[in-house]
Amino acid sequence: MPYRLAEARLAMEALAADPDDTAQAIRAIGAMSGRSPERCFKRFARSERGARILREKRELYDILSDIDRLGAMPEGSLGRGIWTFYTTEQISAQGLKGASEAAAGEGAFFSGDDDRTRFGRRLRELHDVFHVLTGYGRDMRGEIACLAFTFAQTQNTGIGYVTLRVLRGAGWRSEMGRLVRQGFWRGRRAQWLVDQDWEALLPLPLEQLREDLGVGPAPEYEALRSPGAPALAS
Repeated sequence: MPYRLAEARLAMEALAADPDDTAQAIRAIGAMSGRSPERCFKRFARSERGARILREKRELYDILSDIDRLGAMPEGSLGRGIWTFYTTEQISAQGLKGASEAAAGEGAFFSGDDDRTRFGRRLRELHDVFHVLTGYGRDMRGEIACLAFTFAQTQNTGIGYVTLRVLRGAGWRSEMGRLVRQGFWRGRRAQWLVDQDWEALLPLPLEQLREDLGVGPAPEYEALRSPGAPALAS
């Protein structure tokens, strides 16, 4: 697929005006992804775990959209951490699904039943998993650091484009720049996480998973909330 630079630039301009407009970030990523999603899918399908997930027609969304199921997972687990992330930030897997479908145009890209479309949905759901696994929050610094981590994992050129645009604007030596570089190198050092059996890993201790998967401990940084971000729930 060809890159659509003009579309990506317009989306980035809209995102700069409203940093909480997730659909614009997804549009920019989609416009500059090219063939990278196909390459990532082929790697996933070649792996033993990935092939099994495709055969079983897994939908990670089914678990992440069930807030009660997440909340019932053991204290300190990855799943319970995602529950805390959702409830504190007042967001949901349903919200990310809606933003991605709006960006794709009435959900056409995400609504199929073939392996590639199902894989695309799974990658979408991994965004929130990566937030909690890495310890990067939903604030503007945490969001772009999570994308840098994801770029290192998926090599998606659209994610790379968004990350580099923000890095260039913020400055290499800024706090934002430091977190972007940190997120990227954490993603490079970690195991390949795209084909992990997340359904089985969600109930496991988060700190154990960070160590076992090579992600490392959650970083300390000063969160930068956007003006329009909702107040954190207590």
